[in-house]
Amino acid sequence: MSHLFSPIKIKSVELRNRITVSPMCEYSATDGFANNWHLVHLGSRAVGGAGLIIAEATGVSPEGRITYGDLGIWKDEHIEKLKEITDFIYQHGSVAGIQLAHAGRKASHDLPWNGGKQITSDAENGWKTVAPSAIPFLPGTEEPVELDKAGIEKVKTDFKAAAVRALAAGFKVIEIHGAHGYLIHEFLSPLSNQRTDEYGGSFENRIRLLTEVVETVKEVWPADLPLFVRISATDWTEGGWTIVESVKLAQVLKDLGVDLIDASTGGNVPSAKIPLKAGYQVEFAEAIKQQTGILTGAVGLITTAQQAEEILTAGQADLIIVARELLRDPHFPLRAAHELGAEIKWPVQYERAKWH
Repeated sequence: MSHLFSPIKIKSVELRNRITVSPMCEYSATDGFANNWHLVHLGSRAVGGAGLIIAEATGVSPEGRITYGDLGIWKDEHIEKLKEITDFIYQHGSVAGIQLAHAGRKASHDLPWNGGKQITSDAENGWKTVAPSAIPFLPGTEEPVELDKAGIEKVKTDFKAAAVRALAAGFKVIEIHGAHGYLIHEFLSPLSNQRTDEYGGSFENRIRLLTEVVETVKEVWPADLPLFVRISATDWTEGGWTIVESVKLAQVLKDLGVDLIDASTGGNVPSAKIPLKAGYQVEFAEAIKQQTGILTGAVGLITTAQQAEEILTAGQADLIIVARELLRDPHFPLRAAHELGAEIKWPVQYERAKWH
């Protein structure tokens, strides 16, 4: 049997295969509200056969969005449309997950197709950003406000409330976004965190916000439902966050009850030199899995069925988290199953197109 199309059970949730739709921002919401674009975008990947579909980085607060077009889950009114989407996903055999996020100093940006530049707090569609330290992501842009203790407590409260709403919206997996230079990653990395209080300095202090967010979310998230954390396993920059620290963090998170580490990299330093190539981040998922025993997800230019199969066969990861290839082809899992000789259930409406 193909490893890629073998089911996996994480706590009470069984995924029909190991193909996971990576959370990919669509920048197509208004005031955080999902709409039919999100229904079709996410729903078509369920029709296409993916095991787990993780909705894009979803702001736990308005100021936590990357852009004014991001999905949000900071008010109860957001739940209704999200529930429609998760219902559709379950109707077609997939599991619905959501990535809860706060963009930190990388918030308040324009939409990518409008240039994606920072919008200053005094301009339309802009707001004041926050961070562990008052260091902008790009030199010459507006400085973020250094979070005080009240601000940190608000972040934790926002994640907790978002988890409650995620459950009400029908999601069965939560992924906490601690990667790509957004707020939690900013706290983890000494390149962006120059605090001198209990949230800065030592490794134990820099991971404190993330561990407290995990503990806070677990107060309201059912114990039988999976909890993932996405991290950037390295900053790719001297003096930054490293794979050694990522392994240590993964062990801490495992002990706190986190089920899987989604191992990405980079995003916190614009000058980082990232060696892009096929599967360039898989080694980090492998190191974390082998050294801690926690489940991991591999991500990063994984584009073929055979490549995904080989990663799983070698024991480098437990899930294959696919982004751009699933934008190019929502039905990648159906094609991958055919290429690997695996049997996968097709939507009855599409069965006449099956390869024989």
